[in-house]
Parts: sequence; C-alpha cells; structure tokens
Amino acid sequence: MSTTSTSRPGLRGLGQRLYNGESSIDFIGRTRTWYVVSAIILLVSIGALVFRGLNLGIEFRGGADFSVPSATCSIEQARTLAEDFTGAQVIVTESASGTVRVQTETLTPAQSSQLAGELGAGCGVGKDEIKVQVVGPTWGAEISRKALQGLVVFLLLLVIFLSIYFDWRMAIAALVALAHDLVITIGIYALTGLEVTPATVIGVLTILGYSLYDTVVVFDKVRENTRGIGGQSVLTYAEAANLAVNQTLVRSINTSIVALLPVIAIIVVGAGLLGAGTLLDLAVALGVGMAAGTYSSIFIATPFLVQMKNRQPEVKALAGRVAARRAQVQRQPKSQGVSTDSSDSDGGSSSESVVTTKVPSVKRQQPKRAARSRRGR
Repeated sequence: MSTTSTSRPGLRGLGQRLYNGESSIDFIGRTRTWYVVSAIILLVSIGALVFRGLNLGIEFRGGADFSVPSATCSIEQARTLAEDFTGAQVIVTESASGTVRVQTETLTPAQSSQLAGELGAGCGVGKDEIKVQVVGPTWGAEISRKALQGLVVFLLLLVIFLSIYFDWRMAIAALVALAHDLVITIGIYALTGLEVTPATVIGVLTILGYSLYDTVVVFDKVRENTRGIGGQSVLTYAEAANLAVNQTLVRSINTSIVALLPVIAIIVVGAGLLGAGTLLDLAVALGVGMAAGTYSSIFIATPFLVQMKNRQPEVKALAGRVAARRAQVQRQPKSQGVSTDSSDSDGGSSSESVVTTKVPSVKRQQPKRAARSRRGR
C-alpha cells in the first residue's frame, strides 16, 4: 500500500511531515546517546562548581561597593588605592560606560567615607559622585534562604500538579529535567566566573517555569497519543511517545527561538553596549536556562519517562503483542500475494507492518453476441 504526499519546503513543511509521521527522528531509540551528551555537560558543570566555585556578588558575601563614574584612573590604579587602604584583596571592574566598580570587604561607615574620598581624588571624581553601598553578610544569607524556600515550594506544587494532571511518573521525569537545567545553568556561571547576584536568582527561578512549560507541552501530546494504547497491537508505548516528541519538535524550537531573541538583545545591547551589569546577570541565566529547558524536554524528560513506563507489566505486554504481530506479518509467504508496508494508517513511521492482499486480476468471460446482420432472425 503506497501513499502519495506533497512535500513542502522549509521548516513548516518539515513540521507537517513530522506531525503526520511521514518523517521521523528516533529520539527514544537513541536515549543512550542523549544521556551521554547530558552526562558530559553535567560533569563539566559539577566540576566547575567544585573546583572553581561561584563568584558570589556582594549581596551574598557582604562588603562595600564603590561605583566611580567617568573615572580617569585605570583598573590597576583603583585596585592599588583600595588594597593599600583595606590591606586585603579587592575586586575592580570597569563597565562599557567608563564606571569603575570597586568591591572590598565589609567596612565601617567612616572607613567607607574615607575610601570614597581617596578613590575620588585618585580617579578625578568628586566624592559626592561616588555611589557607596555597604551590605552585611546576613542580608545575602536571608536572600539565599528565601530563594531556597521558593524553590522547595515550587517543586512540591509541581509534583502535586503533574501527579494529578498526568501521573507520578511524568512528575518524576519533569523533576529530573528541571534538576538537569538547574545544574547546567549554575555550572555555566561557575565555569565563566560570572557574578551571582539577586538578579541571577530571579533568572534561575524564572527558567524553572519555562522549562516546565515546554515539558508539559510534550507530555500532553504523549498522553494524547498513548490514551487507550493497551487495546491495540499497532504501536508500542515508546513509538507513540517518540511520535509525540516529533509532533511537538517544531513548536518547541519556534517557541525557544522567539523567547531567546529578546534575551540575546538584552545581553548584546543592555549589557554589552549600555554596560548594565544587572541585565547581564539576569539575561545569562534566562538564556542558558531556556536553551537547557528545550533540550531537556525533548532529550531527557520523555526518554526518562519511557524508561519508567517500560517497566510496567501492561506496557511490556503491549510491546510483546506488537513484536509478535510484526513477526507474523514478516512470515507471510510472498507467493500468496501479501506485501507489507512499514507505515500505518495513522501516519506513524515504522510502527506497524500493514498487510495488503493483492487480488489477482481475472479476465471476465462475456457470452459471444450474434452478428448484427443475424439479429432478428
């Protein structure tokens, strides 16, 4: 049995073929490959966290922050002034707008005022123009505690919601994908040395919702494709789930591109051209988390779900019935005019061998009619 389809060029045509099952990417069959790729990325991220650590901002570790606008001094000169005054190592950076930022250990108000005067004199800026911010370490600890509380509450609500809306296995798979995204995002900060600020925490909490949305979209299609699947012997659970991932692939890619474009604009324009460091802290977390969330919903969450479902007795029985039926089709003798087609009527790819019996053509025997000249005699 053959079907004729008109191919459409471009991503839209590819998406239509993937949705109809005319084309297919074997995501579930290559689970080990995706796991190896993720394992390498996770090991690099964890290694960066262990050996390099996070570059915590002043809001978390405590200290004094001096912002010197339009400074005429160099970074080395500002560092020398601050280290001579404090007697300890300081962090000095310069933004694209020419503002020199000096971060020191915790200082008293009198010491902060005195250091601001010295920085102003050495950098050609009035003392009143220097912005001074003194943060105690307890404030950063409070932010960390509240962020952890918010994360725990979010995960508990997530498990309850997914367990009710889907089932507990999908909830576990979604949690695995979220943990995957969190570790990669935090590891990127450790690897690159980007400063972790409260804006970073906001970005990390934001990507949890984005990653969950993408995973729920895929799981909803998996549930639709696998509803009542135990009553047939055409598709296995893994094949139906793989079809669902293919059907939502283009949507996930399009959603991610649309979401990443403004984030990239924030990084390039806001942080790069305008020198807004806070925007960079937020945008990098969003960008890395969105990309990781799209990857995990396709390559981690669904394959992990299929692995758990394949342990169920009914899913194992279904796989046995599908295999037995396909083996029976393959044993059909070709001499009886039986041919197989690897595409099923629902558009699935390589999911069922459809038997088509070719009826041999038989020449009809019509009675001979008398010549027209002899009619009527």
